[in-house]
Amino acid sequence: MSLTDDPTDPRLRWGREDGQQEVYLALSEEERAKGFVRPVRQKYIHTCGVVTVMALPLAETYARDPKFYGGTFCVGCKAHFPVREFLWDGTDEVVGS
Repeated sequence: MSLTDDPTDPRLRWGREDGQQEVYLALSEEERAKGFVRPVRQKYIHTCGVVTVMALPLAETYARDPKFYGGTFCVGCKAHFPVREFLWDGTDEVVGS
């Protein structure tokens, strides 16, 4: 998986056979370095009960700007779904809230 902080990167539209995107958008290192408004969490659970682990830059993007993403990936379903379908692992907090 690759990351970009460029929202116009054409690779953001490419998908892989495993259901993930070829490249994921994240806030720049400089923006993430400004601090977080939520804890940095890398694991979340989909309504199907499967835990997904995300890369640290994506987790830091959620922690800096919880509303940055509208959807996220489930490794069990091999598809993207609205963030409202996921809870942070070990909490009752909805991802993106």
